[in-house]
Amino acid sequence: MDPSHELEKQDSGSFDKSALEKGPETDDIRVLEAREQYHFDAHDLDRVQRRLHQRHVQMIAIAGTLGTGLFLGSGHALQEAGPAGALIGYALVGTVAYSSLCAVGEMTSLAPISGTFPHFAARWVDPAFGFAVGWNYFYTNLMSVPVEISAAAILITFWDDKQSHQWIYTLVVCIVVCAINIFGVRWFGEAEFFFSIIKICLICGLIIVGLVIDLGGGPNHDRIGFRYWRKPGAFAPAGLVPNPTTDKFLGFVSVIVQAAFSFQGMELVAIAASETRSPRRNIAKAVRRVFYRILVFYIFGILITGMLVPYNDPDLLSTTNNAAESPYVIAIRRAGIKALPSIINAAVFTSAFSAGNSFLFCSSRILYGLALRGQAPRIFARCTKAGLPFISVIACSAVSLLSFMSVSSGAATVFNWFVSLSTVGGFFGWWGINITYGFFYRGMRAQGRDRKQLIYFSSLQPWLSYWGVFWTTLFILINGFEVFWHFNASGFLTAYINVPLFFGLWIFWKVFKRTHMWRPHQMDFTTGIPSEEETEEPEVPPTTFWGKVGSILF
Repeated sequence: MDPSHELEKQDSGSFDKSALEKGPETDDIRVLEAREQYHFDAHDLDRVQRRLHQRHVQMIAIAGTLGTGLFLGSGHALQEAGPAGALIGYALVGTVAYSSLCAVGEMTSLAPISGTFPHFAARWVDPAFGFAVGWNYFYTNLMSVPVEISAAAILITFWDDKQSHQWIYTLVVCIVVCAINIFGVRWFGEAEFFFSIIKICLICGLIIVGLVIDLGGGPNHDRIGFRYWRKPGAFAPAGLVPNPTTDKFLGFVSVIVQAAFSFQGMELVAIAASETRSPRRNIAKAVRRVFYRILVFYIFGILITGMLVPYNDPDLLSTTNNAAESPYVIAIRRAGIKALPSIINAAVFTSAFSAGNSFLFCSSRILYGLALRGQAPRIFARCTKAGLPFISVIACSAVSLLSFMSVSSGAATVFNWFVSLSTVGGFFGWWGINITYGFFYRGMRAQGRDRKQLIYFSSLQPWLSYWGVFWTTLFILINGFEVFWHFNASGFLTAYINVPLFFGLWIFWKVFKRTHMWRPHQMDFTTGIPSEEETEEPEVPPTTFWGKVGSILF
């Protein structure tokens, strides 16, 4: 049977409802038939359990993926583009991240099911497109796990710089990260809730301390202001072309990849939808608050960073991979504050640990979703009685051992390739989300479905997704532009290998399964989607003072 052929039954009496995942009954004959390529199996799909509470989801959304990309990467961004270039770069990438999160948030509001946006891509664009999006996003997150584990282990060198000890720290971090995920989603939620509080306290504390130092409130009472925006300047040259203006523009372009690495993973909250209590209501709250998270944590944080240290500072140019290279630590030390650098390094360590934990959770759930729909071996869809997809978790946990490559000097180059691959793969993830939303929007309109009836919808759509598609396409193309000035084969491959890999996956599944793109009137917005009555619990308004405070925060 052609997997993209629209099946219709005039005789509803012959319809087998046991083929469907739990969902509302409908009289719409266009969506009554279970589609073979989705491999719906009610028994399998019901095995994951909704154990994440509102406070877990909100804290994961607010700070779940704040990691070394922001706390340490901001220094690299400042060095490459200058304070103004870094600020503009982070703001631009922030709008693209926001467009992607709004898109996946609205689609998840309709269908809070396992597989999330890779399944949406297969369901509303083309099964082959969903296969490519899913596997691309899977290995992107999977490669990020050893990257963050290595970052966490290296951060310990701030206190113990003996190279011979690094493998021990790497092993300990590996074991703990894997154990949290193997114990189940409730443990993951509690761990992320705790780590998110630390990260929020850290970034808020750094912004406040940075502002105090900048205004002359430190022990040395040196009022910095915007001194470094004037000298050495607001934009840093890339050192690629002789023309100063063009060179500074290229410096700004170079910071986009660094900024993207800091933002990636914001869509984690949607991936956890199938294991979240009242997913539609909680994810809607999370997405609505993400704009303020980007504004305060990222944009304001980068602004303060650029006011503390000049982009040509010798300490900023050094590479330690721990808190010593953070602009905040450099500024704090020079201001004469003794104890804070160690506290900051400890908090950044928990951030890297938390990010590795989040990426392991994410990659295992994407693999689980692919297996449910027959796009990965079915063994990865097996769950325990408690709802843990244990085969997927164990398989993804094994990849964390690649973090030991960072300990070996000989394997360090290969390990750096993983960093580049994970960043470019993240661009394709955002690109796929926004492409899918465009099809979703057309299908909803063609079938006369009102998006405003969803618990979450964005009034800026579909223009937000068009914005996201344009910029992610551009980001993919310019990602490795520097290699064309100093060409080397490994740099070119890591920058652009994801392009043929993604489209190769798409073409492979299209040829293998003979799929076709869905027409708007063929799109299935009903099969296997639980109703609001099945997922949403009655909202109980808080009555105590602390309960009301908690409802505002979480």
